[in-house]
Amino acid sequence: MGTDTLRTDAADGADGRRREQRGWYFYDWACSVYSTSVLTVFLGPYLTSVAESAADGDGYVHPLGIPVRAGSFFAYSVSLSVIVAVLVMPLVGAAADRSGRKKPLLAAAAYTGAAATTGMFFLDGDRYLLGGLLLVVANAAQSVAMMLYNSYLPQIAPPEERDEVSSRGWAFGYAAGALVLIANLVLYTAHDSFGLSESAAVRICLASAGLWWGAFALIPLRRLRDRGTPARQSAATGWKQLAATIRDMRRHPLTLAFLLAYLVYNDGIQTVITQASVYGSEELDLGQSTLIVAVLLVQVLAVVGALALGRLARTYGAKRTILGSLVAWTLTLAAGYFLPAGAPVWFFVLAAGIGLVLGGSQALSRSLFSHLVPPGKEAEYFSAYELSDRGMSWLGPLLFGLTYQLTGSYRDAIISLVAFFVLGFVLLARVPVRRAIGDAGNPVPERI
Repeated sequence: MGTDTLRTDAADGADGRRREQRGWYFYDWACSVYSTSVLTVFLGPYLTSVAESAADGDGYVHPLGIPVRAGSFFAYSVSLSVIVAVLVMPLVGAAADRSGRKKPLLAAAAYTGAAATTGMFFLDGDRYLLGGLLLVVANAAQSVAMMLYNSYLPQIAPPEERDEVSSRGWAFGYAAGALVLIANLVLYTAHDSFGLSESAAVRICLASAGLWWGAFALIPLRRLRDRGTPARQSAATGWKQLAATIRDMRRHPLTLAFLLAYLVYNDGIQTVITQASVYGSEELDLGQSTLIVAVLLVQVLAVVGALALGRLARTYGAKRTILGSLVAWTLTLAAGYFLPAGAPVWFFVLAAGIGLVLGGSQALSRSLFSHLVPPGKEAEYFSAYELSDRGMSWLGPLLFGLTYQLTGSYRDAIISLVAFFVLGFVLLARVPVRRAIGDAGNPVPERI
């Protein structure tokens, strides 16, 4: 349907496209609460405390007989969840392109993740293994769902709209995260008034993220449309399809070059998102309420940052804007190493810096990649993108956990992440994106 592959029937018109875009935004609204309340705020410190209550005299737990420092268990669980996602996403991406029906697969992944998150209400006492299992299931399901969700972008927005549409999606997500965090803050700080223990308040906050995810996922599932045509011949297995995808991507080396750069710098971003609360609670001696306020600040400023960087991209192009955000990431993270313990004001300053670049760097990366996808291979290529996004983001958490296990210092762990942003900047700067878009068979926007 044309080299641009907008994939929206002409008869639909602008109104139909806008309606579908608004529905698309609401999946970010639905699932971002999991990323914010569960991964970023509550689960890291809480699961660490549960593991510590189950630890032996030397501070180790022994899942499957393997000695693991209790403080590293959460980071290792995140890394394992990403490996599971690596194994599942190629199968789902190939099935989506093969069948032409992404929406049922999106629903299955979303509600699997929502159910696992809701089940975190039962994470108490010393049930650290239950917590690790639910985290692995929820995080892997979110990765699969986001891969399918992202693959709708080139179908619902023409090239000149994608930076703005992608940025609005991220802004919706961060707005939802901020709204729910306010409710979490009220419940957590006033848990005695509600007749709840601190543990019960945390578990309610965790479970409510799953209920929110499941409820608001209904909106995009009603509005998004499947457009593909099922393959007539018998389809190859998912892994054969993955091999075919990799062979096909070798014909687009500049798309691969972008994915490599994104893999590197996004690994740093994802690790900061999942480990910041552990760093704040364990290394900086900050209370849970302080962490909630800091992450709430990130959510509010991430909305502003996502929209602001989207506007900057219209003037300077997405690539230059992303490169600028990576410089800001590097400076902010390096400053985090020197934060004094017990000083929430400086932690808030750090949170503000992260918030301003977080949403924009991710939203613009997603929209830039959408220009590099060959027509007709959206889910297949976004499966590879999601492998780079969440699926390959296991190295950062693994390095973070290993560094702490070996040194006992979260400061040493956090400073190692600077390398991801520096190397990612160098790799992205070398990608000629205009030529990459043309090589993929898509029209090159006036400014990119």
